[in-house]
Amino acid sequence: MKKYTIALIILLFTPLCFSQNNFLWKGYFSFNEIKDVSQSPDKLYAASENAIFTKNLATNVIQTRNTIDGLSGQTISTIYYSPENKKTLIGYENGLIVVINEIDGKMINVVDIINKSIPANTKKINHFSEYENIVYVSCDFGIVQYNLKTLQFGDTYFIGDGGALIPIAQTAVFQGNIYAATVNSGIRRASITNPNLNDYNQWTTIAGGGWVGITAFNTNLYATTNYGSLQELKGNSFVSITTLAEIAVDFRSNDNYLIITTENHVYLFNAAMVKISDINKVDIIEITSRFTCATVVDNALFIGTFENGLWSKNISDTTFEDNTPNGTYKNSVFAIDTSTDAIWAVFGGYNITYNPYAYACCAPTEYAISKFTKETWLTIPYESISDAKALSRIIVNPRNQKEVFISSYYSGLLKIQDDQFSELYNAKNTGQDGLQSIKGQVPDDVRINGSAYDNSGNLWVTNSKVAKALKVFNANGTWKSYDLSSIGDKKGLLDLGRMTIDKNGTKWLTSIDDGIIGFNENYNNRIKNIRSGVDNGNLPINDARVATIDNRNQMWIGTRKGLRVLSSVDSFLNENQLTTEPIIIIEDGLPQELLYEQFITDIAVDGNNNKWIGTADSGIFLVSPNGQETIYHFTTDNSPMPSNTVNDVDINGVTGEVFIATNKGLLSFKGTATDANEDLNNVYVYPNPVRPGFSGTVKIRGLLDRANIQITDIQGNLVFETTSEGGTIEWDTTAFGKYKVASGVYMIFISADDGLETKTKKVMIIR
Repeated sequence: MKKYTIALIILLFTPLCFSQNNFLWKGYFSFNEIKDVSQSPDKLYAASENAIFTKNLATNVIQTRNTIDGLSGQTISTIYYSPENKKTLIGYENGLIVVINEIDGKMINVVDIINKSIPANTKKINHFSEYENIVYVSCDFGIVQYNLKTLQFGDTYFIGDGGALIPIAQTAVFQGNIYAATVNSGIRRASITNPNLNDYNQWTTIAGGGWVGITAFNTNLYATTNYGSLQELKGNSFVSITTLAEIAVDFRSNDNYLIITTENHVYLFNAAMVKISDINKVDIIEITSRFTCATVVDNALFIGTFENGLWSKNISDTTFEDNTPNGTYKNSVFAIDTSTDAIWAVFGGYNITYNPYAYACCAPTEYAISKFTKETWLTIPYESISDAKALSRIIVNPRNQKEVFISSYYSGLLKIQDDQFSELYNAKNTGQDGLQSIKGQVPDDVRINGSAYDNSGNLWVTNSKVAKALKVFNANGTWKSYDLSSIGDKKGLLDLGRMTIDKNGTKWLTSIDDGIIGFNENYNNRIKNIRSGVDNGNLPINDARVATIDNRNQMWIGTRKGLRVLSSVDSFLNENQLTTEPIIIIEDGLPQELLYEQFITDIAVDGNNNKWIGTADSGIFLVSPNGQETIYHFTTDNSPMPSNTVNDVDINGVTGEVFIATNKGLLSFKGTATDANEDLNNVYVYPNPVRPGFSGTVKIRGLLDRANIQITDIQGNLVFETTSEGGTIEWDTTAFGKYKVASGVYMIFISADDGLETKTKKVMIIR
């Protein structure tokens, strides 16, 4: 399949150029997981999972950088700011280093470590230590020199016994020697002026065991072990001076303080090594997660946390301040839904086999809910939603956008009203014909997943692993259940996914073992099944993940092994066996199946009937209405996407903005396809006028579907004609693509498909 068209080529920027062309993209990242902090005399630098931010201590202005600005979507492990060279270094778990010149904002990607011929799992960057413009990069394989003046790598030190690869936690230069604290091979020392430090024989082991960190402070050298002992260098050996209550997770000196961070404490020692402060996690009422790092800048203590962002206080004060930039609760966004002016996000969920216990280790997740509106994120904490776990889907009531329902794949159905918890529906409060828990499961395990509203305002949901697996919450507040036990070989104990409802009221359910299930209660509870096999529906596999109905009543089905299309949903009403077909395209003169064996996670249809198709490992595709043209194929290589794993896709039909939820962040692409309007009363043209130097397209919005658009010059000469698919069309200001039209006023004539409604607009073009 051809991945790129001419339309896409203009968008193919290298990662370092995204910031110059980011007008089409917007990032919505989380800054709650603080990986590391650094500082200058007047600024705090913080790294979250895959984004960074700074806080100016004089102005309190916070600035963020993410993949939209050119950062990698990979996981950050450490950050360092060099005051002398005015450069920020960001280290990643995969070995990447990003260098930011803070004077002009330019970034470079340093891939030398990534390209080293060593095991990939040894390339993590643990720490940066600067000495005379040379940064010593501590990695999981050894130490690398990086020159901040020339921006070039120097030698690599493999300092394990016999030159073995050993993980280095941290380095420090002290009294003419460089010291390396290793994770499990002691502390090793060599002369900093030795020109042969790449020879492991030049390094001497002066202490055994495992070490967390090492730093020079005041006139001494200190290190901390992996069992909580704080030690000082005395002569040629380290001597314990105190034992911490916990193992350190971060160890540094700054601003005349030695700072030791554990999961629950931050200890500050002054120059005389007197402990002047012990900050306990419980001292910050607002946080629930562990500490990750801490530093001091201008007498202010900054503490990073694992899930609650960055907090600070004056050393002599007791009041903490939240310094975390506004963002989503987590970067791994499981599902989203958009309303006219808001974005809702939940964070999961279940694993690939719909197991809520295996999504995040060993128990259903206890995550908050995020809502974005008016450039601000609202967090609805887990503690306020009646212990609803494993939040998997979200749907905004189209008739009342203040009412939101969230599916819990463990606890039932959660209702949010006016941004606050309203009700948790489960097996105990929905009656005999309501939600059901898995038989014999203790405590009650109510697995609600897919949801959809019908034309009457009733909310339908799937209830997995029970016989009556399809439920409807009627607009009058009553519940009703429908039996699906005739489907499959599990006697109705289905693992159900997403759901959609067509114009006939047929409910289409996805499942991981039984393909697509169609159900319509208005036709004597008719049930039909689309499965794999030529005679059973022709799906490539029975594991179906999404079924989406387009503007022409075709159903596009995404499975774990490819794409299929049902030519008309009306076939449910008049055919015994429903059959799907692949999309066949011609590539290099040969017929190929569109998205052959791709794991498709979601399909969204825009106002022009184009399909946005998300995948589990190949990014997102935009294909034409019939699938014959791949308009865009966005990946981490050619776009700001932080990951190629797309969990969910949704489109704001009013603005055309496409929201893409990945496992490493949420972002949006400013598409132009909007939903069709009911009349022509709201048609508008922009930009208008078109000024000299403008290189984009003229957009005409507010259209009816299938509206005819003709554009003429003032003399009536036709220069452009098209038929709308959705609510927006674009004109490149050329005469049928041949040449740019001259300056002047151009008439836009719009008529409905049936000719009963017309509208006339003007646009002025100034060359």
